[in-house]
Amino acid sequence: MTWITTVPFEKATGKLRMLYERIAGPGNNVDNIMMAHSLRPHTMEGHMAIYKHVLHHSGNTLPKWFLEVLGVWVSHLNSCAYCENHHFAGMKRLLGDDDRADAIRECIATDDMRTIPLDPAQQVAMHYARKLTRTPAMLIEADVQELRAAGFDDGQILEINQVVSYFSYANRTVLGLGCSTKGDIIGLSPGNADDPDDWGHR
Repeated sequence: MTWITTVPFEKATGKLRMLYERIAGPGNNVDNIMMAHSLRPHTMEGHMAIYKHVLHHSGNTLPKWFLEVLGVWVSHLNSCAYCENHHFAGMKRLLGDDDRADAIRECIATDDMRTIPLDPAQQVAMHYARKLTRTPAMLIEADVQELRAAGFDDGQILEINQVVSYFSYANRTVLGLGCSTKGDIIGLSPGNADDPDDWGHR
């Protein structure tokens, strides 16, 4: 599951058990990316809080499926198959159009933003995501102005920025600790966007 020791659900006690119960999916399944934090439950708590608030919060105005597309893109750019597979499954479910979802993933896999079935504004966001992921020090104010010109308001630009930034963190957590999908249920996510404290995966 990871290159470091992890504590399984059935052996967890105290704070760790409480957190596992909050984030568990069917059959008390806990995603390996979260189980990787089991020796330091406070970092799991921080990870889940930022994940829920950045990606699954009712205060966001961009479509959740598109935020997931950004996550799949960033994970691809970082060669993080774990996050790419998990979040593609979530994106596909949220989008509700399997053919379009598969076409999006094919374009991501081939780095082809020219034919990706996204609207022009979303394509601009994908270019921003690439630059923030690959060459963050090269970003300039004009990159944000381009997002604004595409139709995003500043709050939505912040949403894009935070999703891209979160996924680079998650990718490095996974890649740096050798996290695999063995035992995971692919594509689960917190579903109750109206309650930021509801972390249950379904």
